[in-house]
Amino acid sequence: MNDSQFPWLILVPERENLKEIHHLSSEDQQLVMRESCHVAKNLAEHFQADKMNIAALGNMVSQLHIHHVVRYQKDKAWPAPIWGKFDALPYTEQDLEIIISQLRKLLF
Repeated sequence: MNDSQFPWLILVPERENLKEIHHLSSEDQQLVMRESCHVAKNLAEHFQADKMNIAALGNMVSQLHIHHVVRYQKDKAWPAPIWGKFDALPYTEQDLEIIISQLRKLLF
């Protein structure tokens, strides 16, 4: 989702046709947990989050994916969920390039 109001990243395990975390092998479950924690820690530190919201909802897209959303006590949706509350404010092309560059440095 391209919404600059809520910094976030979606982690997608490189496994086809999976809908749920419990469909992963035990080894892949452990790997996705380590990767999710790595993403959450780095996003929280970089964006100085008050809270990280992490969820594998999959109501709209069934392929297993895990949302990592940076939350602030002063964001416009706090303390409610962000889903469907407000119209998205897309990143500009320039801002998107900057944030992608920052995230690549943080996560790899």
